[in-house]
Amino acid sequence: MNEATTWYIIKTNTGICQIATAGEANTLEPKEQWGPFPSQGEAIAKRVGLIRSGKCQPA
Repeated sequence: MNEATTWYIIKTNTGICQIATAGEANTLEPKEQWGPFPSQGEAIAKRVGLIRSGKCQPA
């Protein structure tokens, strides 16, 4: 991956949140979406917060 990759959190109809790049996010049908995040690490940290707050189900 190059340094310019942006990351998103995509919540699907099942309630599970996935971390995806901008290109991958365009192919999914999100119920909700958060981002963009400049690094995968920041997207992971946000996803953990969303799981703890009950907005996402753990995978």
